[in-house]
Amino acid sequence: MTDTQIHAQYSTGLSRRSIEQALIAAGKDLNGLEVADLGMLEDFHTMGRIATHQLVDLIPITPDDQVLDAGTGIGGTARYVADRCGCKVTAVDLTADYCETARWLNRLVGLDEQILVQQADVTELPFPDATFQVVFSQHVQMNVADKTRLYREARRVLADGGRLAIWDITDGESGTLDYPVPWADHPDVSHLVSPRRLREVIESCGFEVEQWNDLTDDADATMQMVLTLPPSPLGLHAFVPDFAEKVKNLAAALGDGRLRVVQGIARATA
Repeated sequence: MTDTQIHAQYSTGLSRRSIEQALIAAGKDLNGLEVADLGMLEDFHTMGRIATHQLVDLIPITPDDQVLDAGTGIGGTARYVADRCGCKVTAVDLTADYCETARWLNRLVGLDEQILVQQADVTELPFPDATFQVVFSQHVQMNVADKTRLYREARRVLADGGRLAIWDITDGESGTLDYPVPWADHPDVSHLVSPRRLREVIESCGFEVEQWNDLTDDADATMQMVLTLPPSPLGLHAFVPDFAEKVKNLAAALGDGRLRVVQGIARATA
């Protein structure tokens, strides 16, 4: 997926304005905003904050650790980790609109001193070797055709023994998708592989997989519940175009096996 395609898929130029309007409509005080106030709209991945919480639970993160959120979107994972673990977090995303929105939200909740947001390509990270102890990658690789390059970069910036934490959509190998879905409006920008192939690529890039959990049933149940919720100003629909149609197609594919969802922890080997 090229930079131009990423821009077309994700950048509307309205993320900050749309989120601000949603927060005000929900009765939130922008001058007294707390991290928890953003929980319903900042985790742009399947199962949202539930998935982020579960993934962070799998890794012991201390205030001394340096953490990278690779493909941060509007910064939900970075804020959650910084707030919960008290550590410094670097957040990168290719979409300038998302980076600007992430910085703004960080300021609103008082985490701008803990989180550095930088526009960057996850397949060409602008950091020295062995900079981080933990790298998070949630729902990123679906837009990356060269997965070897992606995970080699993650390994390069991790210190020996560091952890890569992933939460990802994979190909269920049982039929073609209906588009749009949250990461792709059409097939040309979707680069899914099977869970087995994804694990093989990660292991080939200098990682030892410590946990590999298929949570498709959990994700399916959560998505079905989301579809029944009453309308609310807060949610990914606030800044994701055509979100209702995208989530409907995602839920259907999780339910019939065309998509699988995997949670994984991999250790960077020496």
